Amino acid sequence: MELSKLTLEIFSRLEMKWLMECSNERSSNNQAWSPSKKKEEKTRILSIDGGDLVAGEVLVYLEDQIKAKSSNPEARIPDFFDIIAGTGMGGVLAVLLTVSNPGTGRPLFSAREAVDFLQSNHRDLFRPAGFFRRRSRKFSASSFERVLRDALRGSDGRALTLRDACKPLLIPCYDLNTSAPFVFSRADASDSPSFDFDLWRVCRATSATPGLFKPFKLASIDGRTSCAAIDGGLVMNNPAAAAVTHVLHNKREFPFVSGVEDLAVLSLGKGPPSRRLSGSPRCSGAAVIGIVLDGVSGTVDQILGNAFCWNPSYYVRIQANGPATEEKDGLKTAGERMLSEKGLETLPFGGKRLLKETNGELIEAFVHRLGVSQGDGKDSASPLSGWMTTVSSDNCA
Repeated sequence: MELSKLTLEIFSRLEMKWLMECSNERSSNNQAWSPSKKKEEKTRILSIDGGDLVAGEVLVYLEDQIKAKSSNPEARIPDFFDIIAGTGMGGVLAVLLTVSNPGTGRPLFSAREAVDFLQSNHRDLFRPAGFFRRRSRKFSASSFERVLRDALRGSDGRALTLRDACKPLLIPCYDLNTSAPFVFSRADASDSPSFDFDLWRVCRATSATPGLFKPFKLASIDGRTSCAAIDGGLVMNNPAAAAVTHVLHNKREFPFVSGVEDLAVLSLGKGPPSRRLSGSPRCSGAAVIGIVLDGVSGTVDQILGNAFCWNPSYYVRIQANGPATEEKDGLKTAGERMLSEKGLETLPFGGKRLLKETNGELIEAFVHRLGVSQGDGKDSASPLSGWMTTVSSDNCA
């Protein structure tokens, strides 16, 4: 017992010493910190699971809430969040939300425009592969690549890269060359062209689901870093944990973050399962991949639920929990159903609790809680305040 007390005291003293050193370091870096960001503010993380485009309708609702509560019709999701992460089609959405116009520094797409773009180009994005290639993959990679290559270009025809994201961006894939996850990051791209990749290639890499698309080989803009990518969802379908880890260790962009108590996380899961798969007694390849993706997402949700158990209101997980959808149900209908369903809260050490609030109400409360309120949109506590005058501090220019 005495040994346990001694051990506790030693670690308590070491922790106190570490905290004091971190505090001194943050004070010395104070001048480099943007004046629009206050120390007491939460760093806001948006995470988008891979899977389907139902989360796109949730993003539209989220952006509408930001516009309404800030009274700013030009507000965009990156104005409110400090970092955005996405996997698979969630990664494609994250790229479309954060890619900026090089001339103005503002996002090229609103949430509605991003969703409409993916819906209107759905046939070309998922064009069936040729007859003799269908044994190895279901969809044509060249058609998918062409659509995104054309969309993610500047007005001068230059392919936009990770450096053109207006906010920190994280997109994972799995590298077959190293047999390990590979995470595309704006922070790494800003440090070196060896980690800067064309955004259309990033989208292709994170969406290369085995059986649907062939693996994708890509290289950085200087050719020094290469990757043979498949879908990042196989190892990181829910990128929220990767985003939290990135923020905690990225002291250049987030110098005042010392722990999860400084974070607020909104994690968007996928829509309800397709009835075609959920009722099948056979475990097809697609069904197995779906089980893997759901398992990865659920594990991360449980970990973050435990990490934020001290204050669960700062970790909000939006996940469909209703019945499987019919194939005739449209994307908008599935999104509205997901928003109207009761929210689920992950409990410490396992299990979930059905909340009184709907997913839509949870999103509205999340936006309101973190500083966007009715008024002129110039509340100093809001990331929307002074957006046009502090764009350069966020590398959006």
